[in-house]
Amino acid sequence: MRIRLSQRRVVPIMTVSTTFISIVDGAITTVALPSIARQFHMDPAALTAVVVAYPACLGLMIPASAWLLDRFGVRAVLLAALGAFTAASALCGAAPGPDALIAARAVQGLAAGLLMPASQTLLFRTFSHTEQVRLSRLLVIPQQIAPALAPILGGVLATSLSWRWVFYVNVPFGLAAALFGLLFLTGTGDRTAGRLDLPGLLASAGAIGALMYGACAGPDLGWTRPQVLTALVGGAVLLATAVRWELRTAEPALRLGLFRDRLMRDTNVIALLGYVPIMGAMFLTPLFIQDVRGGSALDSGTSTFTEAFGVLLTMQVVSAVYGRIGPRLIIAGGLAGVTGVLLLLATSDAHTGLWTFRLQMFLLGLAMGAFFMPTTIASFTTIDRADISQAAMLNTIVRQSANALAPATVATALVLGSPSGDPHHPPLAAYQHTYLVLAAVAAAAVLFTLTMPRGRVMADTATEPRPATRPTSRAGGRSTGGGQDAATAQ
Repeated sequence: MRIRLSQRRVVPIMTVSTTFISIVDGAITTVALPSIARQFHMDPAALTAVVVAYPACLGLMIPASAWLLDRFGVRAVLLAALGAFTAASALCGAAPGPDALIAARAVQGLAAGLLMPASQTLLFRTFSHTEQVRLSRLLVIPQQIAPALAPILGGVLATSLSWRWVFYVNVPFGLAAALFGLLFLTGTGDRTAGRLDLPGLLASAGAIGALMYGACAGPDLGWTRPQVLTALVGGAVLLATAVRWELRTAEPALRLGLFRDRLMRDTNVIALLGYVPIMGAMFLTPLFIQDVRGGSALDSGTSTFTEAFGVLLTMQVVSAVYGRIGPRLIIAGGLAGVTGVLLLLATSDAHTGLWTFRLQMFLLGLAMGAFFMPTTIASFTTIDRADISQAAMLNTIVRQSANALAPATVATALVLGSPSGDPHHPPLAAYQHTYLVLAAVAAAAVLFTLTMPRGRVMADTATEPRPATRPTSRAGGRSTGGGQDAATAQ
């Protein structure tokens, strides 16, 4: 006899599982890179390929995610992506050489490009916006614990066992999540895919993949290297071509017309601006502790770990007041806090104590907790139910782009702030300069946030996802029945 569980319990478990697996894999791999390089005698260019293959292939797959979700259903796509990700993780761990490892990492990236849009679509099709605000108190836990624990776990596995276990550790978690979903997850019944926009899909996938590669490889290989320049220029040309095509075709692969909804557009611009200083600080601070202070990897890991506690604390407050205040003031306050902490970090030097960093990272987490959830929830507030998978895909593209831009911004600012232009041994002043650059970006995000619609969440009846009905006409991806409404007064 088959056991049936309520989807209102199953969906959060699946969302937490896929989020945890994706984040851990992204954060844990960098710890194993030195061991991988030593075993395979890899040069820096080949090692960069191991790192870049994942985000580049992730970017290639994201544009196809919305059509696949609408065509085959969220359940089928999510389970297939989990299976592929788990199998690729096992292949990474068993790789006999660098070429096999790079190929397996590419498959991992392709699968990961489906995991996040699928889990986000599942969540927004199951719960109203108000319910998701309440759920965020729980869902934020894996999102913050995973990146904090991953470097420590990776260090223990790579040191005590082998770098291969950094990838093998994904296998039991992936199998458990896939088995749970296979047994208890049911389909949403929303299959509204039109014809496949192959030209738009190829152009957008190529653009995002090339730009991801250029942004991720540029800091390591150098921005003037031919392959980096070719990727960036070619990606920009493809992106312009894709945008032009998608705005003119009747059923685009990327429904860019959704950005005509001001709340959707503004929250994604804020996400793009806000993720750069936030993730940049998370990338820069461990480097500062190890390079300037001479600390160990354990010192940097335990010093940045306190950020997670700050986020968890603030999220409890944000989820309680979001319905009354709305996203605008919460996001602006959070980004203002990020700006202030970055200015504090800019005063650090070689004598700054680890507990000072721990306090500052805790304060950064307090500020970050007012940023993540409101930008995501608000971006879906005025979106039709039939467009949720498209909105999830566009959100993922924006946030993954920001995640790629963050280390690229940090690496570039370090070089520009260093008199010698040496990216490998920047002086203290270069680090302080980089913190100031990140603070300036965060301040710009604050100013833009204050111009966004209020986007207040009222009651469940006002914020339930709209019925899964197609509008009677759609030109360039713009829904005639969507757009801004009373939920975004002001």
